[in-house]
Amino acid sequence: MPHIQQTPRPALAFALLTLSTLCAPTAHAQSAATSTVQIYGLIDVGVETLNQVGTNGDHLTRMPGNTASVPSRLGLRGSEDLGQGLKAGFTLESGLAMDTGGLNQGSRLFGRQAFVSLSGAWGQFNLGRQHTMTFFSLLDADVIGPSAHGLASLDSYLPNARADNALGYRGKWDGFSVGATYSLGRDTATAGNPGATNCAGESASNHRACRAWSVLLKYDAADWGVAAAQDTLRGGPGAFANLGSSALSDTRTHLNGWVRLSGIKLGAGVLHRHNGGSTATPRSDIFYVGLSAPLSPALLLETQLAQLRYKDSANKATQGVVRLSHSLSKRTAVYASLARLDNSGSLAVSVSNGAAGGTPAAGRAQTGTMFGVRHSF
Repeated sequence: MPHIQQTPRPALAFALLTLSTLCAPTAHAQSAATSTVQIYGLIDVGVETLNQVGTNGDHLTRMPGNTASVPSRLGLRGSEDLGQGLKAGFTLESGLAMDTGGLNQGSRLFGRQAFVSLSGAWGQFNLGRQHTMTFFSLLDADVIGPSAHGLASLDSYLPNARADNALGYRGKWDGFSVGATYSLGRDTATAGNPGATNCAGESASNHRACRAWSVLLKYDAADWGVAAAQDTLRGGPGAFANLGSSALSDTRTHLNGWVRLSGIKLGAGVLHRHNGGSTATPRSDIFYVGLSAPLSPALLLETQLAQLRYKDSANKATQGVVRLSHSLSKRTAVYASLARLDNSGSLAVSVSNGAAGGTPAAGRAQTGTMFGVRHSF
C-alpha cells in the first residue's frame, strides 16, 4: 500500500486509518483461503483549457476536480467464502477531487459506492449505495467513458448513476447479463455533486416520494454486444430538476451496441429521456457513436461524436472528441484530449463536465483541450 504523507480532511484520514486496520489481518485471511481484503484506486489528474467561457468569451485554464480522463477514486473491497458456493462481500469507494484533495459526491466519505453483498451461482445481491443499471449499460458502447469531454457534458446524471438506500441484483450466464436496482430514497446530497438531486425519500407519509428503480438486459459475445436499460427517478418535496412532487418522474431508456473488427472497436447508442419536471421540453434524445483503435501496443486512439436533441425545440448540442493515450506501463498512462461542442437555440452547454464554471453563452460553440497522467493501483 502506498505511503500517504498527508490527508486533506479528517474524514478521509479516519477512513484511511480504518482501511489500514482492516487490512492488517489480510495475509492470515488469505492463507486460510476464506476471506480477502483489498485496497485499490485510480489517480487521474489533467490540466484543461476552455475558450468562450461566459458572456465575454473568456479563456479558462484549470485542473478539474470532478473527472479528467476518468474520475479518481480510492476504495476498499473484501469477500468471505461462506462455503457451498456462497460468498459475502463489501465495497467502500471514495471519489477524490484531485485539484484540492477533497471528496466528491457531495463530500461524502464513500460517495461512489458503499454496500454489502451476498453472491453465488445465482448472481449477486447488494444492499447500500450503489450504481444503477444505467452505469453498467454504458460500460462497453461508450468508448470515451466518464471523462471531462464525455457524454456527461450532455447529461450529468450518466457518470453519477447511483442510488442511496438501494437494493440491487446482477447475474450473468453464458454472455447474458440481467440486473435491477430499487431505491427507498435515491439521493440526499445537495452540493458538490453534478448528479445531486436533493431527494431524500423514505417517507412514512408518501411511499412514492424519491423512490427510484432501474433494470438491465445485456448480451456480450467475444466480438460484439448489445444492451438495454431503463432508469426512473421519482420526485419528492424539494427535489431538484423541478421534480418537487412524487407524481412526477424522470425516466431514461438506453439502447446501445458494440462490435470489434480487426482490433478496432465501434460503439453506438441512443438514450431517450422523458423528464416530467420539464414543461417546455420534457422529451430529449442523446445519440452517440465512437471508435477505439490501437495504433501500437502502447498507443490508443479514441474518438466519439454525440448529439443532444430536444423534441419540438430548436435546442441542440453536438459534441465531438478525440483522445490519444500512451501507456507507460500496465498501470500508468499519459493522454491528450481535444473536444468541441456546438450549441443551438438557447442551449448553453459546456464541452467539459470536469468542473463547474466553464459554461459558454447561449448558442455559442466551445473548444476544450486536456493533458494529463493516469495511474491505477
